[in-house]
Amino acid sequence: MELFSLGFASLTMASILYCFAGVFLGTLIGVLPGVGALSAISLLMPVSFYLDPTTALVFLSGIYYGAEYGGSTASIMLNLPGTSSNAITCLDGYPMAQNGKAGVALTVTTYVSFVGGTAGILLLTFLSPVISRLAVAVGPSEYAAILLLSIIMAATISDGPPMKGIAMVVFGALLGTIGIDVNSGAYRFTFGEPELFDGISLVALALGTFGVGEVIFAISAQKARGPMPKVTWRSMIPSRAEFLKTILPMSRGTAVGSVVGPLPGAGPTIASLIAYAVEKKVSRTPGRFGKGAIEGISSPEAANNAAVQTAFIPTLSLGIPGSPTMAIMLGALMIHGISPGPNFIAEQPEMFWGLIASFWLGNVILLALNLPLVGIWLWLLRIPYSMMYPVIIALICAGVYTLTNSSFAIWMVLGFGLVGFLLRLFDYSPAPLLIGFILGPMLEENLRRALLIQRGDYIEMLSRPATAALMLITIGVLLWALLKRSPPVPSGGAAQSGDED
Repeated sequence: MELFSLGFASLTMASILYCFAGVFLGTLIGVLPGVGALSAISLLMPVSFYLDPTTALVFLSGIYYGAEYGGSTASIMLNLPGTSSNAITCLDGYPMAQNGKAGVALTVTTYVSFVGGTAGILLLTFLSPVISRLAVAVGPSEYAAILLLSIIMAATISDGPPMKGIAMVVFGALLGTIGIDVNSGAYRFTFGEPELFDGISLVALALGTFGVGEVIFAISAQKARGPMPKVTWRSMIPSRAEFLKTILPMSRGTAVGSVVGPLPGAGPTIASLIAYAVEKKVSRTPGRFGKGAIEGISSPEAANNAAVQTAFIPTLSLGIPGSPTMAIMLGALMIHGISPGPNFIAEQPEMFWGLIASFWLGNVILLALNLPLVGIWLWLLRIPYSMMYPVIIALICAGVYTLTNSSFAIWMVLGFGLVGFLLRLFDYSPAPLLIGFILGPMLEENLRRALLIQRGDYIEMLSRPATAALMLITIGVLLWALLKRSPPVPSGGAAQSGDED
């Protein structure tokens, strides 16, 4: 209780206001099809640079879980997911709306999201300090092995062929080598351009690939909108039978999201897919799924919100992002001069427990906001895409110029936007690229530090039991990913979101 009190005491009025602003903006952007949490954070991250580190992290985190709350609205009403983790909700959410149950579906996704998020916060609260204390004893060779395992998992666990994920991770790691070598001070791959001496900007990379690139892809692939189902306050109240049907699926989905969320590269998208598959497997009437089964929205929505919160566990306790969005969070903290890792909780207790307190506060705010403001969210869904997307690109360019005061950064954003669009066009997910860009330099730094300690002897480094065990696990994960067959994608007409969570 003393630590919880420390967390709430460390929240200033500015932090609370930015928590509210983050969850509100996250929900608002999550409602818009094809934008998603990662694009939203990339777009609004420049705002956080003018805030103190705790308030900045509270603001960005609120955008993240707010977008997951709001992403289900477009899935249910238009069969167009707001984020990739809400794509599976289209399978039963949209048929429910077509059957006159749109209000019930919106209510159910709101309260199961609250329960899933609450369970995730509890795990984050109690597991992160334990993992952090254990990780303090980890040396550079073990940490390098953990980073390599995380990179391989990020490349191979996500959807799509593993070789494509590995290629993206390697590409991101190569981009991370541009700039000044931290060991020798030499310039690497700068081609004599002064703008590249400090390396490629994380903001430019994120805004380009996940902002401009995803907007271009959404414009090129956007479906025509269907008719908007009518929602009344009376229609939003589920019956007793409908409520009871959600309890067990919600519990199973929460459990799945809590386990999958901390895995590097998995995140809420994989959690929601697994939760839906599990629910369909245990159901006595699997034929109802895809036709408006309330269980088909309860389980994946609880899973993705639990996974959003538990993805913070490896990020804050080990300094290893559990998802691409967590990689953005990690980069934002580094820009503020803070390095998440084993010593983060011990060195920054006010920030860590303040963040935990903001999660509790934000979760309650979202529960209070979502249903009363459903009319605003439905109005947003009627905005023409021809008006929405140009505004987003203009805001991206204005944001990066305000941050850097450099036209070179704008051209870099537009260039990465074209790269991001081409990657999506040829079915290469840009999400592993971002993880490779963040973790690649960290892996290089720890590997070189370990080799300096071992006088360049790789065998001596691998003779450490923990390092050897982690390397064997990494090889096993890589072989399993290369040999396994890709699972079939569920059918149901859900449009794929451009966002990777």
